[in-house]
Amino acid sequence: MPISQKVEILWLSQPDVIAAGGLDMAAAMQDVEQVYRLHAAGNYVLPRKVVLHWDPPGDGGRQSHINLMPGYLGAPFDTAGLKAIASFPRNPFTRKLPRASALIVLYDTESGLPLAIMDGTLISAMRTGAATGVATGYLARDDVEHVTLIGAGVQNRTQLMALQVARPGIQLATIYDLRRDRSEAFAVEMSQRLSLEVRIAADAEEAIRGAGVVVTATTTTAPIVRDGWLAPGSFYAHVSGYECEYDVIHHADKVLVDDWEAVKHRMASTIAFMWRDGVFAEADLYAELDEVVTGRKPGREDEREVIVFSPIGLGLYDIAVALRRWTDLGCDAEE
Repeated sequence: MPISQKVEILWLSQPDVIAAGGLDMAAAMQDVEQVYRLHAAGNYVLPRKVVLHWDPPGDGGRQSHINLMPGYLGAPFDTAGLKAIASFPRNPFTRKLPRASALIVLYDTESGLPLAIMDGTLISAMRTGAATGVATGYLARDDVEHVTLIGAGVQNRTQLMALQVARPGIQLATIYDLRRDRSEAFAVEMSQRLSLEVRIAADAEEAIRGAGVVVTATTTTAPIVRDGWLAPGSFYAHVSGYECEYDVIHHADKVLVDDWEAVKHRMASTIAFMWRDGVFAEADLYAELDEVVTGRKPGREDEREVIVFSPIGLGLYDIAVALRRWTDLGCDAEE
C-alpha cells in the first residue's frame, strides 16, 4: 500500500558530514558533555547494546561483529536514533579496508519518520575521542605536557585531537603501535595536523612511563599496560578491550566509567572481566563520569592521583554529535 504523503529522507555521506563540521572536536566535546548531564538527570533512554556476530575470532584477533546501539536524548536534543557499527579487526591487514564502518539514523520523535541517514564512521570516531576529551578536562592534571597513545589507528587520531582541545598546553605526543609503519604514518599526519611534536616509541613501556595522559585504543586481546608503568599524577583512558593488567586497576586511586551497567553488559574491557572474576565490585568504582561533570563528586583532588577512565561508549554520544551535523546543515524538524 503506498503512503499518502511523500517522505524525503536526507542522506549525508562522509564528505557531507565533514562539510557540516564533522571534524570540529570542540563542538563534539560540548555535545558529549551535555550527554553526561542528561545521563546524570536520567533524561534519556538507553537500551542495551546488541552485538551481532556469526563466526569465531581469528587467530590472535578479536571477533568480528556488528553493534546496534539505539537511544533517546531528552531536551535540548529531544531526538531518537540508532547507530549500527561493524568492527572487523582483520580488515586493515587482509582486505586493506577500515576496521570500522557505521551508519546513523536520526528520527523525528513526533512523527517517527527518519530525519536523516548518515555515514557514522567519522562521527563514531569523533564522539569516542570527545568522551576521552571531556574526561581529560575533569580528571587530568592541568599542567599536562606529554601524552601517550597506544595504537596508531583512526581512533587514536581523534583521541589526540580531543586531548589537545582539553589540554592546549600539550607539547609532546608519543605513539606506539606493534607495526612501526603505522606509527610513522601517524606521527607524520598528526604532527602536521595539530602542529605538535609526535615521537615514536620503541615499545609500550617506553611510551607510557612519564606520560601525564595515556590512551589505549587497540584491538588487543592481551594486556598492554603493565602495573607500575603509570606515573604518579597520570590519567589513563582505557578506551577499548582487555588492555591493562588487573593490578593497574587495583592500584589506581580512582576508577571511573561512563555507564556501569553498560560496561558489565558488554563484557569487553578489563574492568568488566575483573567484575566477572569477582575481583572488582561496584563499591570499588569511584564514579560514573556524569557524577563528576555535574559536581556530585570531585574529579582530580591531588596532583599525584592515578586516575583510570574506562568507558564502554554509549549510542547517546552518536545521537548528540550526529544531530549537530544535521542542524548545522540548516535542517530542522519542520522542514
